[in-house]
Amino acid sequence: MADPRGDGDAQSAEDQVDAFKIFKSSRSRHAEEMDSGPISKSKAADSDPYRYRMDYPSLGTCLIINNKNFHPSTNMNYRNGTDVDAAAAAKVFSNLGYKVKFFNDQTVRQMKQLMLSVSQEDHSDRASFVCVLLSHGDEGVIYGTDGLEKFENLTQYFKGDHCQSLVGKPKLFFIQACRGTALDDGIECDAVTVTSETTERIPLQADFLYAYSTAPGYYSWRNTASGSWFMQSLCEMLERHHGELELMQILTRVNRKVALDFESASNLPGFSAKKQIPCIVSMLTKDFYFPK
Repeated sequence: MADPRGDGDAQSAEDQVDAFKIFKSSRSRHAEEMDSGPISKSKAADSDPYRYRMDYPSLGTCLIINNKNFHPSTNMNYRNGTDVDAAAAAKVFSNLGYKVKFFNDQTVRQMKQLMLSVSQEDHSDRASFVCVLLSHGDEGVIYGTDGLEKFENLTQYFKGDHCQSLVGKPKLFFIQACRGTALDDGIECDAVTVTSETTERIPLQADFLYAYSTAPGYYSWRNTASGSWFMQSLCEMLERHHGELELMQILTRVNRKVALDFESASNLPGFSAKKQIPCIVSMLTKDFYFPK
């Protein structure tokens, strides 16, 4: 979609934050946005208790929710650049083999209904589940187009007691949204070179991974033309390293790229030369490798 301010080209594009009630009216114009049986597998891999099975008939569903336009009552700004993130995520997860379900501008009620609906599907022949959430947020909450909702109220539908067909399988959530209003000034540093089937009980929260675009309490930056720092880096590293590196290794490279390759530049006083670091919260119980 064309940028209504006419700054859609790379040189004039701004970085903005996916913030909780931050910029209003003209101020936002000057901010730099802020088990069906295996298909094929070696005996060694098939019997590895520390590696998730990926030999199901389907890799799984990838649900993408892309919120860009918000009701005036929320005081949330239009999220320029989010369509770039959404398109990149849809492309990379589709190429990996996921069935992508894509939705724009969802209210809180619609977001909860989507989560519930997907969780109630039969995932028995699927290896995993992925969800990409692109919106405004604050610590512990994320915005629908008409207001905020606790993040845990969206993910609860996929816990073991609600979604039996995903029990023991990885459930991956990638969240591009602010988690507070703190700014990271960064710090200068010197570079340094350097098997058998059994019945068992597992925690309801097991096998979840939450990859947040920023650390708790901080803004998350998004460029109006090229998309968010986090989603740019995530999609690039997934394309480059899937099938080669384990997921946590890939996400560590995402952290490094966001931390070192990006820095804000803003006309708003106090918002230039800021940094960002993603935050990975993992309850995975095995190594996760995307297929080659």
